[in-house]
Amino acid sequence: MKDSEILDKIARGDESALDYLYKKYYRMMTNIVLKNNGTEDEAKDVYQESLLAFWQKAASGNLVLTSKISTFLYSICLNQWRKELDRKSRLSNEAVDKEEYQTHEQNEKYKIVVQCIGELGDTCKRILTYYYFDGMNMAEIAERMNFANTDTAKTKKYKCKKKLDKLIKSRYSTADFFD
Repeated sequence: MKDSEILDKIARGDESALDYLYKKYYRMMTNIVLKNNGTEDEAKDVYQESLLAFWQKAASGNLVLTSKISTFLYSICLNQWRKELDRKSRLSNEAVDKEEYQTHEQNEKYKIVVQCIGELGDTCKRILTYYYFDGMNMAEIAERMNFANTDTAKTKKYKCKKKLDKLIKSRYSTADFFD
């Protein structure tokens, strides 16, 4: 099937074009993920999301195709996988950050952190306690604190952590606190 035929079928809502694209480019598109540290399941998810994004764009009539469909799908898949890797990296960094704070529970440094958190004000105290000590995720914190959304909770947590860092650094030298 030619690209123009595929686009015509999509415009008419003919899902056989979707099946055709899925089967024809499956291996090429999933290899993007597999060759970049992804699993087979992640590859399938990325390809399906990419194909759906292409379908929606083509069906809306807003698609101006300046390359072959395969090239366009490839770029969508690549961008989707990059976003997923970025998301995974952020989750990994948050987990490392969380572990870093939890290791202080059995020593004097833990007491310093708790004392400084207590001096930050009620909102920061609650957010940091929920996140670092109670193990809540951002969605749970947003709900518990009646924030508009998860992004608000993330922003507030970031600002509170910066305040905490500044407070600790103003009272203790790096050698005192991080020997």
